Amino acid sequence: MAQNRKKTGTQLTGRIVFPDNPSYNAARMEFNRRFSKFPRVIVFCRRTQDVINAVKWARERGVRLRARSGRHSYEGFSTVNGGIIIDVSEMNKVKVDRKNRVAIVQTGNPLARVYRKLWNKRVTLPAGTAPDVGVAGLTLGGGIGLLSRKYGLTCDNLKQVKMVVASGRYGAKAIVANSRKHSDLLWASRGGGGGNFGVATAYTFRVRPISSVSIYSITWKWADLEKVLPAWQCWAPSVTNRLTSTIEVSAKQVGTIVSTGQLLGGAEELRRLIRPLLRTGTPIKVMVKTVPFIEATRFFAESDLNLEPKFKITGAYGFQPLPREGVRIIRDFLSKAPNRHSTVWSQSLGGAGSAVSRVAATATAYPHRKAEIIYELSARWRNNKEQQRNIRWVERFRRALRPFVKGDYVNFPDLQIKNWPKAYYGGNFRRLKRVKRKYDPHNVFRFAQSIPVGRKAKG
Repeated sequence: MAQNRKKTGTQLTGRIVFPDNPSYNAARMEFNRRFSKFPRVIVFCRRTQDVINAVKWARERGVRLRARSGRHSYEGFSTVNGGIIIDVSEMNKVKVDRKNRVAIVQTGNPLARVYRKLWNKRVTLPAGTAPDVGVAGLTLGGGIGLLSRKYGLTCDNLKQVKMVVASGRYGAKAIVANSRKHSDLLWASRGGGGGNFGVATAYTFRVRPISSVSIYSITWKWADLEKVLPAWQCWAPSVTNRLTSTIEVSAKQVGTIVSTGQLLGGAEELRRLIRPLLRTGTPIKVMVKTVPFIEATRFFAESDLNLEPKFKITGAYGFQPLPREGVRIIRDFLSKAPNRHSTVWSQSLGGAGSAVSRVAATATAYPHRKAEIIYELSARWRNNKEQQRNIRWVERFRRALRPFVKGDYVNFPDLQIKNWPKAYYGGNFRRLKRVKRKYDPHNVFRFAQSIPVGRKAKG
């Protein structure tokens, strides 16, 4: 009994939301409304000590916990029934040191806020496009976006992480991981996925000067699919790494293919660079212009707004252009899509001396360095009765494409992937298990696809 009393001493601090609180329903919601879970308590932390207290409170009581920032986990890993959600979204300071080109960014910041705060000092960070994605999970899983080919992934620009980790039997403490101390935890935080080792509270990033960029958008009709997709796949990795581009093929009901991209350079150069695309098929709409960088982030964010509330997504990597059969599979699946909200989206990553591919596969926990293209297959819906049909379509689509693609991006998690350790982490999984064992030996930070505690090596 004395031991039990000793165990239950920590009080929760921060903004605490219990089920009887009027704001509980809004507080428990995930971005993907396919998930509706009912945590025992949600703690909105305002400082690191609130996070430490929440982890200790959970451990003392044997309560399951989840870390949460932007709520964008595609499989709802940042929520839990009957447990505690440790939410850092109210920890959102951004401090920029332009002279030394670094920024300290608390992990509760959504991307739109990070871009805005950095833009005020005319610097930026290569990161994603969705404005409300949390910088925490994005970075921990890798972080791809429209500056990736020139400046690398978000995690490649992470110099230091402050993280609350489990300590002893029931405790918690904040530690700092950088190249000098806890360098193995920094390595794991650069692509090892969110929520595996502790609760990240602040990042130190290298930032880059930025002013204006040039952007393009080209739209084709669906009939051009078998010309346009192969042309883009050959062109996108071979063009200058100052240009990162995307292509999205919509369901046949929508009937469009849209390619967009961003160049660190002027509109005239961009028009010249996209000429191979303009000569393919019959473009029905073309836009090329130079804009302030912050305006470009808003332009790319538009495609992530006003989407259907429930979705199933899976990902894969392309190491060479799809053969004709692969393109046909995309055409066939999108011809029979469950509804008009189904798409295949791709972004260029590697090729042409890309900053992503220049990093060794084992230098960070993110292993897919030689991939030229990333794919995202998605289905979205509103009514629950449509759910199974959409999920099954995505799963069948993934299996059909498997001969031509490899792996998956940990930020596009998919519970239907059986061998997810290999898909997400490749050859880095064994080392990630060792890091897990060192920093979270009691497996406090666990969820459906969390990194397991590795076995102790025999001495």
